[in-house]
Amino acid sequence: MTDTLPTPPPRALRPFARDPRRWEKERSRALRSGHVCRDTACTGTCEVALVYERTGWGWLAWNVPGDDTLPEQPAQIGVLTPGATMMQRPAVRWLIRRPAHRITLAASSPASLRFSAVIVGVIGLFAALYALSRGIPGGVVLPAMLLTPLLAEHLPDWLDARAVEYVRWAEGDAACQYLQRLAALHTYLLEAAADSDRYELRRSAEVGHHLLWDAADLLQGEESRLVSARLIGRERLMVQVAHQVAQVLEHARAEPASGEAVQPQGGESPLGPLPPGFEPATSPPTAAPEPVTSPLKGSQSMAQAQSDDAVRTTDVYLLFAHAPYYPGGGAQEVNATVVAAACLLHPQVRQPDGVRIHDRLTRGRKPGEIIPLATLTHELGGGADWPYVGDWEKVTTDLVQLVRTAGCDALSLGLPEIARALICTGPNNHVRTLDTAAGQSLTYGPKERAAVLAKIDTYLACLVAEQDLWPGDGLLPPYFQQA
Repeated sequence: MTDTLPTPPPRALRPFARDPRRWEKERSRALRSGHVCRDTACTGTCEVALVYERTGWGWLAWNVPGDDTLPEQPAQIGVLTPGATMMQRPAVRWLIRRPAHRITLAASSPASLRFSAVIVGVIGLFAALYALSRGIPGGVVLPAMLLTPLLAEHLPDWLDARAVEYVRWAEGDAACQYLQRLAALHTYLLEAAADSDRYELRRSAEVGHHLLWDAADLLQGEESRLVSARLIGRERLMVQVAHQVAQVLEHARAEPASGEAVQPQGGESPLGPLPPGFEPATSPPTAAPEPVTSPLKGSQSMAQAQSDDAVRTTDVYLLFAHAPYYPGGGAQEVNATVVAAACLLHPQVRQPDGVRIHDRLTRGRKPGEIIPLATLTHELGGGADWPYVGDWEKVTTDLVQLVRTAGCDALSLGLPEIARALICTGPNNHVRTLDTAAGQSLTYGPKERAAVLAKIDTYLACLVAEQDLWPGDGLLPPYFQQA
């Protein structure tokens, strides 16, 4: 499904690869409570024994073969939502708990009760009799006696409904075979990040979790053949991330004492989608990318940092589109904003993502230049390298909040639909519209985009004629000064 890359293939997933003795223990336990098909005479009503293996990103459910060999493919793969909180993580343990034993009320009726509810009901009956004998009013005892078994019967179903909101899973040979490949690649990313504190590796593991979640969501909702194109795109991105991680590890092994600066560490958060107008890169990456086009795959040396400083221009501005809002309850909407590049260094902006975006924004620019966010996306391989820079969506959300709370100065814009679409596309892209009245298609390209930017530049020049945009107080030092 993916194009071959010079990346070491990840080891195939096997049950409890880090602890083989655990497999034998769990297998013996499953055999005592389930059924193993040892011949072709088994029917589909057999209760097949499953062994659940919890991972940091979800779980793997393995069938127990009848010939004492290891299963080659999971029967079910579950993925926990990226960035799960401490309250959400128990959802995995809850969903893979042992099935509840149920007691049939009548042979001719499908109605049944949980064994635990029956036990709670019996205990509640004796507790109620004891409470009544001690003089506790029946108006208190009887409702409690009736509600307790009802709670024991229906509370697990309610918890199931809440837990599945944070989990996606795939079942069936085709879905599990596909998701197993992505899970193996993600495991490779996690192992690389676990042995290092480098920002690139930790961010790669985060991106891998998001791709795994997206694939599981697609496979759970529809048949794999109906979403094959989107699945292929996600697998290609996963292979590309694994390829970049392999390059980082190879470079680290080749130059263990190269004196490279360590990338600053940052908090972890779910990644947003690519900026409007861009789709994930689906074309296969080149087998040997040139180092000059991959400044994100490792820290720069001191010589490189010095050369970058020579062409760095801090007197630039960031232009980005966002969800419209209406300041002061007015009728004019604001759907785009221009801020000074230094606003990205504000402590109320997500860091170190803001510092890293500032570093990219100020490289090789002209003084006073307005750089749309979409231009950065174009420079970052169509968005494929955003994970190695930062979460642009969180950063722009924080910038909008900073502007609205008067934490910095900004040029707020209410752009027309076409103008807004043009700044949300790359410098070489086109926007096409259909004029239904004339029955013809209109195309807007780089020339019209440049005209929009020129008009915005005119507005900005009037605004900063007397005083430049204030970026706020307490700014962090730029990344090139930290290095």
